[in-house]
Amino acid sequence: MPTFTALTTLTGKAAAQALGEAMEHLTPEPTGVGVFEIEDGSGLWEVGGYFTEEPDKAGLALLEAMFDAKPFSISELPETDWVAEVKRELAPVEAGRFFVYGSHDADKVPEGVEPLLIEAAMAFGTGHHGTTLGCLRALDHLIGQGFHARNAVDIGCGTAVLAMAAARIWPEPVLASDIDEVAVDVALANVRANGLEKRVRCVEAAGFDHPDLRAAAPFDLIFANILKGPLIALASDMGVSLAPGGRAILSGILNEQADEVIEHYARSGINLVSRDEIGEWTTLLLEKP
Repeated sequence: MPTFTALTTLTGKAAAQALGEAMEHLTPEPTGVGVFEIEDGSGLWEVGGYFTEEPDKAGLALLEAMFDAKPFSISELPETDWVAEVKRELAPVEAGRFFVYGSHDADKVPEGVEPLLIEAAMAFGTGHHGTTLGCLRALDHLIGQGFHARNAVDIGCGTAVLAMAAARIWPEPVLASDIDEVAVDVALANVRANGLEKRVRCVEAAGFDHPDLRAAAPFDLIFANILKGPLIALASDMGVSLAPGGRAILSGILNEQADEVIEHYARSGINLVSRDEIGEWTTLLLEKP
């Protein structure tokens, strides 16, 4: 079955969301519509739709005019077995003592590593992205310094790879949370695949807003691999939720955004220890004195 995409950009969140809603009423209907901010400081938003039939060019042109958007770029995607494609592209990743792999590479796990199985169909959070890789490196650095997290949490856990990495090292249970129900299901599936059901507990929560998280605080290690905006919004809560002497590992931050995040966390009493740039992404290791 062919797949078509129609993509455009425009200024402003409200206009982008309205355009996205209007696209859902096109004939033929899109199978999905996405609205995303372009994280480059331009103020532009991208709106895109997926179609199983060629989209109505006249209808799209009308929407362009109504919402002052750039002309839609329409493309037909080749039919692809995406899971097979991901398996080919996602080679195992080594981050210090951690080895992140898919089941198709189970025979490649070397001796003496901490293995973390993430299925290829759940590609985000496999360690190939600079943010996840940076967090695993920061964790490996802490372990090398003799740090022991007795109470750790992974906020915005995605695949739960960071929570599982902590659970591989220390015997105490680790909490993992995500605002998205599907992400929590993915996290649970990965936890089970790694045999860590008794070590990692997954909950659906926005930030620290969950009874289990409030009861477990303060934490001596907090992971938050999300985005700049949510990280800044969490700074105050993290200042309360992080124990004195505790560490925070933050990522999902573009290199040019890092100073602003560092400043907000310093105001909350959490100070920079080190930063690691991988490509366009920065990972921060912070400490609460």
